[in-house]
Amino acid sequence: MRLTTYTDYALRSLMYLAVNRERLVTIQDIASLHNISKNHLTKVVHHLGQLGLVATIRGRNGGLKLGREPADINIGEVVRLTESDFYMAECFHRENNRCVYASACVLEDALSQATAAYLSVLDGVTLEHLVRKTRPRGDAAIVAQPVRLVPKVSLTS
Repeated sequence: MRLTTYTDYALRSLMYLAVNRERLVTIQDIASLHNISKNHLTKVVHHLGQLGLVATIRGRNGGLKLGREPADINIGEVVRLTESDFYMAECFHRENNRCVYASACVLEDALSQATAAYLSVLDGVTLEHLVRKTRPRGDAAIVAQPVRLVPKVSLTS
């Protein structure tokens, strides 16, 4: 299963707001940090505002902040509210199902169970879990650092 860009941006925005709770932030702050489209992010944040997950303060000194406590924002709920559907295969589309195996296939049931398990795991995670800055490990604490992806190197010439 792959999350849409819309949900990815929603989660990144919520995480940024949770980490920066001591101040109001702007859409530009979030867009710049993640190198994502400000226009697309504006739509995402507007939707999060309609859902009550983000509070917007208008005016010259305005900005964004979380609309709820991080411990009260469930990631499974956010994913359900921001994904348009969970159609894993053609057989999930009742009206458009042209699969020749549909009448005897159990793939739809298996994928439905897998999706339910996926969402069940996310239901056990809150925004607070995602942004904990330190995690005890033995006597030392580890400070969370941004993840940088390394481009794949082709082994063929």
